[in-house]
Order: sequence, then C-alpha cells, then structure tokens
Amino acid sequence: MSTAMNFGSKTFKPRPPDKGSFPLDHFGECKDFKEKFMKCLRDNSFDNSLCRLQSKDYLECRMNHQLMAREPLEKLGFKDLMDPPPGQADRDTKP
Repeated sequence: MSTAMNFGSKTFKPRPPDKGSFPLDHFGECKDFKEKFMKCLRDNSFDNSLCRLQSKDYLECRMNHQLMAREPLEKLGFKDLMDPPPGQADRDTKP
C-alpha cells in the first residue's frame, strides 16, 4: 500500500487578489495625500466619516499611479462627492 500522493496532476497558477492588497508606494507618489488623510483621522479621533474627501483624493492618487486597480469612485462609496455630469446640475436646479 502506497501512502505517497500524486500532486503532479494539478498545477497551481498564482493570481493577484481581486481587492484588498495593493502595491506599496515605494516612490512616495501619494505620500502627501496619505499624510493629509492620516492628519484628518488624528484630528477627528479617527472618525473616518469626517475624512472622506481626503480618502477619495488618496485613492484617486493611487489609481492614477497604478498602485491599485482603477475603480469608479461611485463603487468605492464616493457617489455623493462626485461632480454631476456637465448640464446635469442645470437640470437639477430648474423647476
């Protein structure tokens, strides 16, 4: 009776995580945005709901520098901070 297992029948292909793990900012391209966000958190007893604009700016910087996958900001929870499309603001204010 053989107790050896045959692992050769399957091959493992590593793939990056879908979300939640991002490359480090080795060149400090988004350091200023990160520092503003962290200062906001410290100044507001780490209540992140008060630092959403800084969080949005930081994530935009990371996406612009390919430090995370590009996602629509609406999907990241910032729909209320987005500018309306051109012409939409005019329609919203007319009776």
